[in-house]
Amino acid sequence: MFLHTTQVEPRSGYRLFVRFNNGVSGEIDLSGELWGEMFEPLKDEALFATARHDETLQTVVWANGADLAPEFLFDLLSKQTGMAA
Repeated sequence: MFLHTTQVEPRSGYRLFVRFNNGVSGEIDLSGELWGEMFEPLKDEALFATARHDETLQTVVWANGADLAPEFLFDLLSKQTGMAA
């Protein structure tokens, strides 16, 4: 089974609530990940708030075209919550 997101909700403080197709869900802090050409613009909270689940890509996307791989999000959630990946 390929890992993908099923729900994405932007939250304040550059955080996302994400639910994965394996049943795992949680809040991910992306404040330390917003660097580089595609992600630095997301430091604008209004742009960050455009985060949504994309049915085609099956991961989070933003209005500026940025997206993050579900595996990256899952690994980050695992590290931030201390759960075993």
